[in-house]
Amino acid sequence: MFILLTDVLTCPRCGPEFGLILLADQMGERRVIQGRLGCPNCREAYAIRDGVVHAIPAAEPSSADAGASADAGTPADAPASADAESPADADAAAGDDAEAPVRYAALMGLSGATGLVLVAGPGARHAAAVAALVPGIEVVAVDDPHPAPAMENGVSRVVAGGRLPFRDDKMRGAALTGGAAGERLREALRVLAPGARLVVDPAPADTAERLRALGAEVLLEQAGVVVARAPGRPVPLGRRPPG
Repeated sequence: MFILLTDVLTCPRCGPEFGLILLADQMGERRVIQGRLGCPNCREAYAIRDGVVHAIPAAEPSSADAGASADAGTPADAPASADAESPADADAAAGDDAEAPVRYAALMGLSGATGLVLVAGPGARHAAAVAALVPGIEVVAVDDPHPAPAMENGVSRVVAGGRLPFRDDKMRGAALTGGAAGERLREALRVLAPGARLVVDPAPADTAERLRALGAEVLLEQAGVVVARAPGRPVPLGRRPPG
């Protein structure tokens, strides 16, 4: 985990208003390899193991297990919709496609971007390749079912539940791969900077309508992919912190 990611990490139990305190046991090249993050509000502790942040409160399943409902109010144990992607389908979609990193970077509009970029789901296996394409970014890879080695330039890996453990408006782009339930769509828009792009690939049939209902502007809807702009005005690209 890149040390400066600590500035935007929040307690998934208490919400995005509550930051976390880092206690690092092992570091290398400005990355935390072993340690823990603590919430001063609820006293929950979140482990950092082999560079991966495990941001799931006790007794809460991961996003993959929770089966977050497609819409608010739907029970988490409700049957999956016909549009839901199976793990095998999600893997095939994100797959070992050599063009996937270029596609994600282009659809998120990352040319010349700096700052944090979120890639969640099976496509997070391409996080290092996306980071290599855009040297000014740090890719936050969430819920990668095929985790890579802990030390990767430009990549911080996080295991999360339904709530993304990040402050509002901090991501310069986001890609949700392998499908996206309603809670994860809302969370992705929350953490995006105003005007930043959200890519959903593959996208269930009603994804564009759900994003419009959440206030996003749909820019592209074709071939099972939806690209939307987060509500608000675009913000100027900032400088990445030195180091």
